[in-house]
Amino acid sequence: MSKPRPVSAKPLSVLLSDVFSDAYAKQGFAARELVTRWAEIAGAEIAAHSEPLKLQWPRPVEGQPQEPATLVLKVEGPMALEIQHSSDVIQQRVNRFFGWSAVGRIALRQAPLSRRDRPSRPRAPDPEAVADIAKTLSSVEDEQLRAALARLGAAIKRN
Repeated sequence: MSKPRPVSAKPLSVLLSDVFSDAYAKQGFAARELVTRWAEIAGAEIAAHSEPLKLQWPRPVEGQPQEPATLVLKVEGPMALEIQHSSDVIQQRVNRFFGWSAVGRIALRQAPLSRRDRPSRPRAPDPEAVADIAKTLSSVEDEQLRAALARLGAAIKRN
């Protein structure tokens, strides 16, 4: 009877490597580093408002060298014009990362980014501060307006 082998746990990244590689390959990315290291490649300011969507490679022509790809970026609407003006810089940074002229053109698609951090809800103002400010608002006759102004004043005072 053979001895059971010890069970060795494999890292999740090893188990899912093929799954992610296939998903990135369908979008034209030979390696996932362009997506995962986008902030390092493009710079923090550009990466805060954009993310790579796919690389579109032109159909190869027999006997001709491969033409560079088009990098499609998902960009937040208000920043699209700024990123369009920075497209030459982005193209140079991406090509420097690859070590060859892989990208010849950049196309933009305006859409909300998928990895945005959700803003935190503001904390409620301190009830004591609200009460103190409400005392100074005795000239306001409407009770709901006075309460709203007191909350606003406490929130402003807190910040």
